[in-house]
Amino acid sequence: MKVAFYAPMKSPNSEVPSGDRRVARSLIEALKICGHEVEIASELKAREPTGDLAAQKKLQSEGHKIAEELIAQYTDSAQCPDIWFTYRLYYKAMDWIGPLVSKALNIPYVAAEVSYAPKRAGGPWDMSHRVLGDIIQHADAIISLNSLDSVCVLPVMKDPSKLISLKPFMKMPSLIDGAKARAELVERHQLEPNLPMMVTVAMMRDDAKLQSYEVLGQALKNIKTSDWQLLVIGDGPARAQVESHLGTDRVVFLGELPENEISPILAGCDLFVWPAVNEAYGMAMLEAQAMGLPVIAGATGGVADIIRAGETGLLCEVGNAVDFAAKVSDLLTGQVERKEMSEAAIKIVRNEHSIEAAAKTLDQTLRALIQ
Repeated sequence: MKVAFYAPMKSPNSEVPSGDRRVARSLIEALKICGHEVEIASELKAREPTGDLAAQKKLQSEGHKIAEELIAQYTDSAQCPDIWFTYRLYYKAMDWIGPLVSKALNIPYVAAEVSYAPKRAGGPWDMSHRVLGDIIQHADAIISLNSLDSVCVLPVMKDPSKLISLKPFMKMPSLIDGAKARAELVERHQLEPNLPMMVTVAMMRDDAKLQSYEVLGQALKNIKTSDWQLLVIGDGPARAQVESHLGTDRVVFLGELPENEISPILAGCDLFVWPAVNEAYGMAMLEAQAMGLPVIAGATGGVADIIRAGETGLLCEVGNAVDFAAKVSDLLTGQVERKEMSEAAIKIVRNEHSIEAAAKTLDQTLRALIQ
């Protein structure tokens, strides 16, 4: 079937890397695995971060104009989609296009990763908030990748059976010889071969990412052992602040890297660390486990959906650098625990979070709507 795909937060075609872009691309790939034709319906970035009502109304107007153009384009056309699919929908990033198109063409409307915050009622984003509630009520299916989102979304839905749970997923990278990858890392970056290697992967933005880096920096100062080194993959406008927070000769900054260069680095390390302040679930942590790394992260958002505490990693109180440091210390010195968690992470992630498993769920959902 033909699927019109739209991501109001960030287009899958964006040149700026992020978790949102990665998930959007993964959803498209999963749909294509099932044989569906996917077309990106619009590139409109409909995120309004400040609560400016005039800006929200402007985006609404732009979205409605695009909707009218799409309706005219699709009507009586062989390219008319069978389903509209929107990814990442919340009060700051609204879909002003899809609901109008799906209603005019009489096709199902599907939204994935929808967040609803009742506390936004009456505030700066009240208009967007109210429209979002209406979209949730009338959606033909809502696909939830974050179990915590369901807490507020379900009470708004007219039919709770339309909520479909989908575990965060990814195309699994090939397993890599860890010893060989480690040797290459040691040679390339002049690392200590016998010290445990920690790694983290995150953009350097002045938002929750920077808050996580700050917590990580505080935690590094409280680790009980000095036998460690940390590799940091990522870049961005807040790099100077990040380097200030993590400033130590045991930290190596690798900058922004293509996705295909990250897996070998993960394979050569021992532990993935990320405080995960205000994180949805974190695709980098999923990839780390797929490569056999135990993960230590803050227990925020849907992080617990991808990390089994005590089995594939450890979860900490969000923002608590002392708690984070204590758990890092435990795994740095606990080689047996690290090995057990590594084996469990590979098995669980590859069995339960593969793109093939996600494709099956998506295909069943969409076909049921058409039928």
